[in-house]
Amino acid sequence: MNEDAIIIHADGGARGNPGPAACAFVAEMKGKIIRQESKFLDASTNNYAEYQGVLLALKWLCDNYESLSVGSAIFYLDSELVVRQLNGAYKVKDKKLIELFHQVNKLSENLSFAVSYKNIPRSKNRVADFLVNKELDKRCGV
Repeated sequence: MNEDAIIIHADGGARGNPGPAACAFVAEMKGKIIRQESKFLDASTNNYAEYQGVLLALKWLCDNYESLSVGSAIFYLDSELVVRQLNGAYKVKDKKLIELFHQVNKLSENLSFAVSYKNIPRSKNRVADFLVNKELDKRCGV
């Protein structure tokens, strides 16, 4: 693995699909967590929330990458659909997701390094998944 890569685990989820939703990300460099963030999204679908997790991380990355000495960014998501859409293997058909897809691409173009997206099992995305559920529990009164 590239020593100067930032690893970002992003996730999103909805209870009810659509239903109350949240997104989160965890950013790591050299094996250490350097940032984690979550956000409540109101009523959304799982896929919408997953894209929002990527966007939340990308916005943070765009604001901070110059101070991090980043050479590349690798996003890990447990949504195979979203990863395949972001990598161009699947066409984005949902109007709301098309808008988010374009936002992701625009933000990625603002970075001076490569951004890649990889699919992982949910069991390998535990921290981001935990943050999503913690946000939902907090907002949904659980």
